[in-house]
Amino acid sequence: MSIRTEIEQREREYFHPGACFSDSSKGRRQYEQHCDIRTCFQRDRDRIIHSKSFRRLKHKTQVFLAPRSDHYRTRLTHVLEVAQISRTVARALRLNEDLTEAIALGHDLGHTPFGHAGESVLRELNPRGFDHYVQSLRIVDFLEKNGHGLNLTYEVRNGIIRHSKGMGNIIPVNPGEKAATLEGQVVRVSDVIAYVNHDLDDSLRAEVIKPGDIPIMVDEVLGDSHSTRINSMVGDLVYSTLAADLDGLKISDTILEAIHVLRNFLHERVYESERLKDEFNKAKNILKYLYGYYLEHPDLIPVSMKEDANTDPHRMVCDFIAGMTDRFALMTFESIFIPRQWAVI
Repeated sequence: MSIRTEIEQREREYFHPGACFSDSSKGRRQYEQHCDIRTCFQRDRDRIIHSKSFRRLKHKTQVFLAPRSDHYRTRLTHVLEVAQISRTVARALRLNEDLTEAIALGHDLGHTPFGHAGESVLRELNPRGFDHYVQSLRIVDFLEKNGHGLNLTYEVRNGIIRHSKGMGNIIPVNPGEKAATLEGQVVRVSDVIAYVNHDLDDSLRAEVIKPGDIPIMVDEVLGDSHSTRINSMVGDLVYSTLAADLDGLKISDTILEAIHVLRNFLHERVYESERLKDEFNKAKNILKYLYGYYLEHPDLIPVSMKEDANTDPHRMVCDFIAGMTDRFALMTFESIFIPRQWAVI
């Protein structure tokens, strides 16, 4: 018996019946021999961590553009926090931690430079639109490994494409909006828990808001510190779901209302604040110039971005720009559009 088989057997003995068992995966788009040591979801997690797209997340905006301080979140630290919360919930519910972690680490691979500002630019300029979660799936299916993709399992891919909710319901009412696995549904909720808390923390650090600005209900229901708020949300999610015997994820009405209040507060006072919007507008203009330039010069786009684009120039430009880090976008813009100072030798 291989180590992988022993792990799969332990899953059968320990996991909740509603969990996704590794030996029951619907498989990959292209068949591969099983690993003797790792389950299929462990392999997916490892492939994501070792991918170039994952490494680039360390220089992509979460909320504050190209932060110089060491303590502001980036897109990389965001996905790590989502993975940590997701694993805590999955372990408490006896779900598949490896699957949960793989989805969490891969869910934001398609995010653009400059955060949602970059996403809105590509959505505006590309005739077919643009969504970061669709791009995340495109990255793992096609763009990584020089156009060959990572060949991930169905369950991880489904969790990636179903994680996004915008300002919609945290736990969707429509079954068609839910991930096919409870693990994928955990990531969707953990994504919200992570970002409302760390974005609040970063906004306080940046003095965009003050502690006294936080709605009273948030402090009273969730707590008045970063850790107590996360504990309140995670604890309620776990115990409410256990009380329903894992018949879908559950959050109590009181906690859910407080999360919505906090999320709306962040959108109004942080994401839509004039201080951030001014910087985001500058970033949008940079990407608009780059988009137009590469539409006119598609020969400058790396070959790996062209193989699956079916010669669609907008698709190639979107793939290239979406993959840029903040600093690479700034450096590229400078090299193309900013004249160099003349040096007399």
